[in-house]
Amino acid sequence: MLLVSNIPTLQDLPATPPGKTGWPWTEQSKPLPAKMPNGSDWPRISIVTPSYNQGEFIEKTIRSILLQGYPNLEYIILDGGSTDRTVEIIRKYEPWLDYWVSEPDKGQSDAINKGFSRTSGQILAWLNSDDYYLPQALETAGSYQWQENIGAIVGIGHGVDIKGKISKTIQSPELNFTAFLDWMDYSNFSQPSCFFTKKAWQECGPLDVERNYCMDVKLWLDISKKYKFAPINQSLSHALVHQGSKTIGQGQYSRAETILLLAEYGGEEIAKKELFDLMDMLTHYLLLKKRIQKNPLVKYFLMPIYRKFHN
Repeated sequence: MLLVSNIPTLQDLPATPPGKTGWPWTEQSKPLPAKMPNGSDWPRISIVTPSYNQGEFIEKTIRSILLQGYPNLEYIILDGGSTDRTVEIIRKYEPWLDYWVSEPDKGQSDAINKGFSRTSGQILAWLNSDDYYLPQALETAGSYQWQENIGAIVGIGHGVDIKGKISKTIQSPELNFTAFLDWMDYSNFSQPSCFFTKKAWQECGPLDVERNYCMDVKLWLDISKKYKFAPINQSLSHALVHQGSKTIGQGQYSRAETILLLAEYGGEEIAKKELFDLMDMLTHYLLLKKRIQKNPLVKYFLMPIYRKFHN
């Protein structure tokens, strides 16, 4: 373990890859003073990044954390044994990491749980290796006036494409247990824009490793039973929307698992509605598939070619 003893700047970090500009490649947050305006220490913020074969994206994730200019940061990366460029990239930033490892794990939740078991911060968050923070995200979390009854804060999040163009903006109208039961249609938020307390994690965590998609929703439901979620009217993160991400490439599986979770937590009526909507969608898909397969062009030209290369 190599402890971070200073706030890294653009000049300290590895050279920016050719063609990369803007945040967090050629831009950084202004380093914060060692003490808060009231003279107290900044609360320690611990960030965990789970990763597996995200070499195309993880460097932006890492830089968006290190270039926050935050004086009391603890940063841990848990890689699941990547076979692409991920480990090579992580090694470049090793001097600014508190801990990292690349070894097989039981999936994203397992990696996050292992990471948080090593943290010492009062404020926690995880940032997936294809997402990134916006400037001043950590300052916002660290300077917030946390009260005993507040377990988490949630800022605005944006979904973006590979080029960084915003495709959607997520800002929840309500942040409480009842609202979260209508997660898919009403009160959801972007996970990278959420920070929570160590105490809330200790009482309501860890993540359920048996859930592949909605483990974060389960954590929010559990925290909201004991603590308040406070809204922050500021954009804190960008979540990359691409086919390689679980919520996009395996969207219907994610939706089905979330429906079951909501039913478990007492949202039977909402879950029933979501299940019917999912069935309607699948029925529409099957009817569309049959119509496509009956098309002469598909039936007599494309399908023989498909079978030739997939048999």
